[in-house]
Amino acid sequence: MINGSSRGHERPRWRSRVRQVLTTGMVGVLAAAGVVTMAGPANAASTLGAAAAEQGRYFGTAVAAQYLGESGYVTTLNREFNSVTPENEMKWDALEPSRNSFNFAAADRIVSHARAQGMRVRGHTLVWHSQLPGWVGGLGANDLRAAMNNHINQVMGHWRGQIHSWDVVNEAFVDGNSGARRSSPFQDRLGDGFIEEAFRAARAADPNAKLCYNDYNTDGINAKSNAVYNMVRDFKARGVPIDCVGFQSHFNSASPVPSDFQANLQRFADLGVEVQITELDIEGSGTAQADSYRRVVQACLNVTRCTGITVWGVTDKYSWRASGTPLLFDGNYNKKPAYDAVLTALGGSSGGNPGNPGTGACTVTYTETQRWGDRFNGQVTVRAGNAPISGWTVTVTVQSPQRISATWNGTPTWDSSGNVMTMRPSGNGTLAAGASTSFGFTVMANGNWSAPVLGTCTATTA
Repeated sequence: MINGSSRGHERPRWRSRVRQVLTTGMVGVLAAAGVVTMAGPANAASTLGAAAAEQGRYFGTAVAAQYLGESGYVTTLNREFNSVTPENEMKWDALEPSRNSFNFAAADRIVSHARAQGMRVRGHTLVWHSQLPGWVGGLGANDLRAAMNNHINQVMGHWRGQIHSWDVVNEAFVDGNSGARRSSPFQDRLGDGFIEEAFRAARAADPNAKLCYNDYNTDGINAKSNAVYNMVRDFKARGVPIDCVGFQSHFNSASPVPSDFQANLQRFADLGVEVQITELDIEGSGTAQADSYRRVVQACLNVTRCTGITVWGVTDKYSWRASGTPLLFDGNYNKKPAYDAVLTALGGSSGGNPGNPGTGACTVTYTETQRWGDRFNGQVTVRAGNAPISGWTVTVTVQSPQRISATWNGTPTWDSSGNVMTMRPSGNGTLAAGASTSFGFTVMANGNWSAPVLGTCTATTA
């Protein structure tokens, strides 16, 4: 993270699993019976993480442990993302406030939550000039080298096998046109070799983790990115273990997405390392912000070795950019145009515009409306296409050990497993073209908070 800016990165989420939209497509028309059968869920994913996964990438966010007790934060986190980066909890001052005395509790909370949800974890960051406890700056060269190597060994060893990528060294070059190294206790006392030494220690500490160098203002081809490029090229030539380069990608109107962003990612990828967009946020709003996000995502997709994107937080209200609006969700967790642009660029779909029901006989949309205790309520909206229908059925599948305990606004039947519910109208099932109705149900989670899956919708033509 940019020097002095990391303390404020946090993101909230809602307990209402908003709009998993599954739009069905017509399979065939049974003319004699007047029945139109709709296929199962559309192929397009409806969340950022799922859409990125279909592209062979991850889509993650920075997470702050202090918000994991906030229902909105957790719901949005769980719904949208498949990778997390602890915002501050893995930095040196948080983990080792006094020499060789480690406190992993806050970071463990994030890692445990992520792994329970099947998410990947990025480690951020092992060696950095900022957020160092005071005792580090007071060490002489020999003690500092020993402390750096011990910190890497202890921290990576604690999560060995649980972190997919580590930012081993963060922000070691200055801004501007010099391409020089940044002054820090490590640079000033250990010299240029400290980066190589840190990477070699990291490889020994966890041989299976991807080892990254991470920096900001390196998104385009400039003196700073050239300096990083030359270091990575040298490392690869000499067998220094480096697997990836992280691009923080903090943009605004004064520092927009550079025109050579993709070319810059590609030249690093051509060195044989992965490239990862590690701290993405773009100040702004509306279509301009959306287009900038789209360009970043498209650039990553166009570079084969670009393996994932992490946005630096969930909601604007917790952004490190005070009073800014740089993220994909506003302060009320509403999806912004930028969210739609990212999802579309990833090949996903939010399920369409309710005002444009499309040409199919019916579509279905799922929304989690409430969560409490050991259960949650879900609502399914059934919408007619461009022609009226006289009836419909929709299947809803829950995952064991979940069970549906109550329903309303429909007549349900279950299969023998008790996991698949078929819902029909409880009265008149007629819907005019473009009109909608809804039914609801309560799911006993029994420890599994996964959203139900909507299956086949069958519409009877009017």
